Amino acid sequence: MVRVVSRFFIGFVIEFVIAISSRFVAGSGAAARLFRTGQVVRILGVSRRQLQYWAGTDLVAPSARTQGGHHRYTFEDLVALRAAKQLIDAGVSVQRIRHSIGSLRRLLPEVQKPLSELVLVATGDLVLVLHQGSAFEAVSGQEWIFEVSRFQREIEQRLGNDAEARADF
Repeated sequence: MVRVVSRFFIGFVIEFVIAISSRFVAGSGAAARLFRTGQVVRILGVSRRQLQYWAGTDLVAPSARTQGGHHRYTFEDLVALRAAKQLIDAGVSVQRIRHSIGSLRRLLPEVQKPLSELVLVATGDLVLVLHQGSAFEAVSGQEWIFEVSRFQREIEQRLGNDAEARADF
């Protein structure tokens, strides 16, 4: 099944993400810091227990630990945690998110941290991924967008000079 999604919407989401992420250049400001658990709790509005659970179940694990074993989160970890929180708030189960992450790592081996490297959109319990100009379902990889105008050109090309087929079209 293919669903038609507005190119305007997809373009808007991609441009918004690029605009936001371009503010955080590696090595400057928030992108260069390590955040303590208490800071992450305040920033994201989640509980310490939620962070522990997400780290323990490998939903989003902190990138660093102190010598004493305390978690330290990078800005990229905060992005992943925020994405996970928004997906959960949108009704996607933690199990579905975890399954989506595993599938995305298999589908896109160049992506190490799907929650912070990809644009994800929740629609019901489905997680859609916007990547390199296309949208697809995170678990199955099924594409959800196609350009209607390009499809029309493909039909015309396949029918060629068949006047009867074009008349019906």
